[in-house]
Amino acid sequence: MPRPPPIPLPSETAPVAVAANFAQSALGQALRQVLLEARGSNAVVADFLLRNPVRATAWGIEELASHTGTSTATLSRFARALGFAGFAALRVGMADALQSAMPPVFQPVEKLKQALGRGQANGASEHPVIGESLDASLANLRFTAAALQPRQLVAIAHKVLAAETVYTLGFGLSAHLAAMLALDLQPFCKQVINVVEFGGTEVAAGRLMNISQQDLLIAISFPRYASDAVTLARYARDRGAQVIVITDSMASPLVPSAHDCLLAAAAHPVLSSSFTAALLVIEALVTSLMLSGHDHVRQAEKLTEAIAAYMVNGKSDDAGAARGTHRRNVRKR
Repeated sequence: MPRPPPIPLPSETAPVAVAANFAQSALGQALRQVLLEARGSNAVVADFLLRNPVRATAWGIEELASHTGTSTATLSRFARALGFAGFAALRVGMADALQSAMPPVFQPVEKLKQALGRGQANGASEHPVIGESLDASLANLRFTAAALQPRQLVAIAHKVLAAETVYTLGFGLSAHLAAMLALDLQPFCKQVINVVEFGGTEVAAGRLMNISQQDLLIAISFPRYASDAVTLARYARDRGAQVIVITDSMASPLVPSAHDCLLAAAAHPVLSSSFTAALLVIEALVTSLMLSGHDHVRQAEKLTEAIAAYMVNGKSDDAGAARGTHRRNVRKR
């Protein structure tokens, strides 16, 4: 009896489904027509865009030229042949088409209703959506890891290291991601400020008011996007600061303010967004930063020395005794 074909992993099916839906859009059909009729570099570019619509919208013109084996001039002419003003307009058009090709992001209440309905229809003691949520998280991790470009991470790391002050920004649940990122960056940057640490939007705006051309902002937002994050990212861009965005799609409202975008897939069957892949992106960025500096081994040593007395390790008894002696000496004064 022949073996059944293997079940595709979510990380394999999700990008394929998105690419298939993109190919049915008006822009996708135009690219398919180019692929049928054109020869040479135009056919190569059309084929690449149809096969990699998500990655293509995350790359600049030079990166895309490198991946397609063409030139920036060729890509500009290709965009104009499709009726766009240039490559940037084509990239925006692809992002708009992808927004329709992606599965719709339902409000959490609506998604929960659908999930409960699937559980009742199934009649099983174990709710199927629990398994779906685990599969979705794993798919997000695999898809995000596959799309991350080490060269882009290193380039962003150098920008972070060159900045006089690095600001991290996130509202709602993204505030926790921004806080974790700030904590990881602190030992290796000249100065790090977590914009939304406490106090709400007015206090956050006050912390950001001195941002300048020598500084850098890392803004984080996922569906449902925070309008304050969009406003403050635009303010930082207008002040001349470098803006790095961590979000889920090139259709995110944060993207127009960004110099660089790091995408983290965030689909989830119940939650408005999954944050597992965002953590992967943060760890990858911090890893690149630690490997890009000139004195980071010494910085790591200094950090270890500073916190060693408060860690549980082989010297914990000595450290505890030392802290106890210090407290007794303080009381005697």
